[in-house]
Amino acid sequence: MPKNIKTIGIEELSELLVTIRAQKKKVVLCHGVFDLMHIGHIRYFEQAKKLGDILVVTVTPDRYVNKGPHRPAFTEDLRVESIAGLECVDYVALNRWPTAVETIKLLKPDFYVKGSEYRDAEKDCTGGIKLEEEAIKSVGGQLSFTEGITFSASSLINRYLPVFSDEVAEYLANFSGRYPVTDVLEYLEKARSLKVLVVGEAIIDEYQYCQAIGKSSKEPMLAVKRLSSEKFGGGILAVANHVANFCDNVSLITFLGAENSQEEFIRDNLNRKIEKVLLYRKDAPTIVKRRFIESYFFTKLLEIYEMNDEEMSSEENRMFCDVLDKKIPEYDIVIVVDFGHGMFGKEAIAVLCGKSRFLAINTQSNAGNLGFHTISKYPRADYVCMAESEFRLEARERREDLREIVLGVSRKLDCGRVVVTRGNTGCLCYSAAENFFQVPTFAGQVVDRMGAGDAFLSLTALCAVQKAPMEIIGFIGNAVGAQAVATVGHRKSIERVPLFRQIETLLK
Repeated sequence: MPKNIKTIGIEELSELLVTIRAQKKKVVLCHGVFDLMHIGHIRYFEQAKKLGDILVVTVTPDRYVNKGPHRPAFTEDLRVESIAGLECVDYVALNRWPTAVETIKLLKPDFYVKGSEYRDAEKDCTGGIKLEEEAIKSVGGQLSFTEGITFSASSLINRYLPVFSDEVAEYLANFSGRYPVTDVLEYLEKARSLKVLVVGEAIIDEYQYCQAIGKSSKEPMLAVKRLSSEKFGGGILAVANHVANFCDNVSLITFLGAENSQEEFIRDNLNRKIEKVLLYRKDAPTIVKRRFIESYFFTKLLEIYEMNDEEMSSEENRMFCDVLDKKIPEYDIVIVVDFGHGMFGKEAIAVLCGKSRFLAINTQSNAGNLGFHTISKYPRADYVCMAESEFRLEARERREDLREIVLGVSRKLDCGRVVVTRGNTGCLCYSAAENFFQVPTFAGQVVDRMGAGDAFLSLTALCAVQKAPMEIIGFIGNAVGAQAVATVGHRKSIERVPLFRQIETLLK
């Protein structure tokens, strides 16, 4: 923290304000990210100061800034320092919490002041204003709003301190001219009422962190020292968690192993609102994919699968089909992620394709199924979302024009909506009615690519069932992907408020 008499720890500030209030002085609190100090902030602080005697500003820490993986543009220390330089500000403190609710209760200001753009609480996608208003009333204070022209730090950063290439910046400017942010967010808002069924293999993704210590003295192999481990709910478990953050009615159908089921871990790591239909495979463990990772560079060295990838028994297959037959008619959309480890036989696929109102599918290629698992095992789909390599595997074409491959898959599955994820080149979107759209990537630092495609499918499927324009589907998917690759494994699911804030930031 910079050395300045105005900067102060938040607990110390709380104690100081007790003395200040005892002197009958009025305390005013402003709170925010303040990522780029501009004239709008200065006017906001000056107007707020007029309401009382002491102006206190609290600043959101870097770890809680939820405007996308490329923000904040300036570190918390620099943001605090710039505010402390203003004459009208008496004290600045770095907040300890994601929102101002706890801060208000701790500091007990007489006035909590927000900009005029927050006056309409219904437009606040975070719901934070209502909670902050409750907090300020609970300590006997008052919520106030400043007046005048507002300025957007995000807009200024996008324009003058771009984090994206000129090509991406130009695309975002053109996209925002065609689609207002309210139109984009509407599809995610309306997803709340959808009834969603997710079906696929439960996978435990385990990371074994280690330190490379050299080559074995007597064998041609790498020797490593184990440091720690971490487990995530992966596969369809991760998909269910993503969806549950946006929809109120979500059900999951999956298989666990009768041996080493890890059911307690799975239940503990699934969103509580998800209805869980857990079936069991005899003579099989719950699938575990264990990755050994050199911790300093986060380099994946080796992957080990624990699974039985034989076809299910006729009894298990019949049980699965009976559950699908009963459950599918209850849902607006069925999302299938088929990892190719034996769960989906011909009978189950026939039920899924025959009974689903809207069927969204990803068939994932991986080390356990490469060359034996393609999307054409499904005769019908309403929305397909896969990586480019998976489309090329389906077509058995390494160099053919990608658009021709997409058209072939669309015709084969009678599928009107298709998205191809393409890593650092973004995604290619197609619909029979709208033709093709290429959407660039919005990713910043790539920490871990595992699970990014699952997150992309999870959220875009909810838009596809609502018949959202394909370019909006691709835009939302790439925003989701940017968050997913900035996270280690499935450590965090895609959440509603951070995604909304990221989209708003991208389109300012």
